[in-house]
Amino acid sequence: MRTLWLLARRDLYQGWRSAGLWLPVAFLLLVASLYPFAVGPDAALLARTGGGMIWIAALLASLLPIDRLVAPDRDAGILDQIALRGIGEEMVVIARLVAHWLSFGPPLMAATLPAALLLKLDGGTIVKLEMGLAVGTPALAALGLLVATLTAGLRSSGALAGLLALPLAVPLLIFGAGTLGDGSGAAFKFLGAASLLLIAITPFAGGAAIRAGRE
Repeated sequence: MRTLWLLARRDLYQGWRSAGLWLPVAFLLLVASLYPFAVGPDAALLARTGGGMIWIAALLASLLPIDRLVAPDRDAGILDQIALRGIGEEMVVIARLVAHWLSFGPPLMAATLPAALLLKLDGGTIVKLEMGLAVGTPALAALGLLVATLTAGLRSSGALAGLLALPLAVPLLIFGAGTLGDGSGAAFKFLGAASLLLIAITPFAGGAAIRAGRE
């Protein structure tokens, strides 16, 4: 656990130095500010569509740091040095997943509150939105990290990772937006299942991808 904490702390520090902690927040607030100009000042329309727009912004915000999740450390040989110390690639991916989610998940959920006010969302919708983001943002973090490990070392890996992650994230977007109007809770269950599945798969698949890239 100490090794996991040290690796996660290092990744968080790197994210702070590269401005990765506030970029998703600024992106979400900017999109929420511009959206009323695109659809008009109709409060009913904004309230009806604003929740889905926030989910789209959250998905895109999770992809902003995708090019610095794996590729820089791989190119600098840091991943090789960690492996020489006897630390498994799966441990590295778990630590990076924790740091990646902490760097954008909670800040994004906090930024959702002023964004929801800009979009005239009612209290019940805001509660559902926050609950959905709490369940869905770990899945977005896991998906982004998994794609980053698969594309590290390729030319234009950042753009390629984004193009790969967007279609794979469509089910998360559907289930996440579905939680806003679903009274049965089925969308929350599907979103939670998808999140658990991605979190479980990412350390093993990501670790295998890092080893394959080294060989």
